[in-house]
Amino acid sequence: MSAKDPQSINYMSLRTEKLNELIRDHLGEIFSRDLNLKSGILITIAKVDTTTDLRYTRVFVSIFPEKETNYVLTAFKKEIYSIQGKLNKKLKMKIFPKIEFRLDASEIKADEIEKILKKIGDE
Repeated sequence: MSAKDPQSINYMSLRTEKLNELIRDHLGEIFSRDLNLKSGILITIAKVDTTTDLRYTRVFVSIFPEKETNYVLTAFKKEIYSIQGKLNKKLKMKIFPKIEFRLDASEIKADEIEKILKKIGDE
């Protein structure tokens, strides 16, 4: 199979999808067991997106309550090496993707749209 072979491309995308699922599951476990945050904060992993070369992974998270977003993102930055190390031990791969956390703004945008629609409906 060559890199341009459709079967090869399907295999790579399937492999990436499986890796994304594994990363999501392991990070969820790491967040609940090892990340010490204030009580009452809920972190949801909305999406995991790994590059096809498996070197980088963007993890999109939503945070509730929204006012704690900066606190949680700062905690991620402080704990990135610890989180990355624990994830690497669980994955058992030759190449470990470097994790980058991003805020999933889709829920915030949906809330804004809902408010606008409600305002229009009230007029």
